Amino acid sequence: MRKLKFLKRVFIATVMALVVNISSYAHDFEVLDIYYDIISSEDKTVSVTYQALPEGADFVYYYYGDVIIPETVTYNGTTYSLISIGEGAFSYRELTSVVIPKSIISIGEDAFVSCTNLRSVYITDLESWCKIDFDGSASNPLSVADNLYLNGELLTNLEIPEGIAEIKDYTFWGCRSLTNIDIPEGVTSIGKGAFGYCSGLTSIN
Repeated sequence: MRKLKFLKRVFIATVMALVVNISSYAHDFEVLDIYYDIISSEDKTVSVTYQALPEGADFVYYYYGDVIIPETVTYNGTTYSLISIGEGAFSYRELTSVVIPKSIISIGEDAFVSCTNLRSVYITDLESWCKIDFDGSASNPLSVADNLYLNGELLTNLEIPEGIAEIKDYTFWGCRSLTNIDIPEGVTSIGKGAFGYCSGLTSIN
């Protein structure tokens, strides 16, 4: 009888441990040390997120060093398109540089807050960057990195692409590498903080 009670307790403890383990992650899957949430299984879209303990606990995994965010990621035989960076995804000081793919269309609140060692942001498509929806100034990695690189070259002379009609909120917030900006006639609106803290600017045409 005592043995049965002991086994019952072991079984319950094992089940509880499995439940805690399953619920201890904020992500849906991980590939090459980057964590993802599935946005739509039907559309096969995902967002970058973080690994976390249960509600109320601190992060247990931090992104660090140079992070290259891919345009697509394959998991369990399914290829997903990366379209978003989630809220608070990279909020830790050990990140030093980040590559943002042209597939990104939104970046969540405080995605790069407290990334005090972040120095460089790399992009390959300026028009795609101009179309990103930033939830706030701390959503933009430039708010701490200062330097934006386009195809490997530090961006100092910014020419807004002709196809852009709106420069959205916080698009170049904190981009201190900029010295000159050319804005075409097709731009009809400039959002809040679009060029906030671009302290290196000497001319706008």
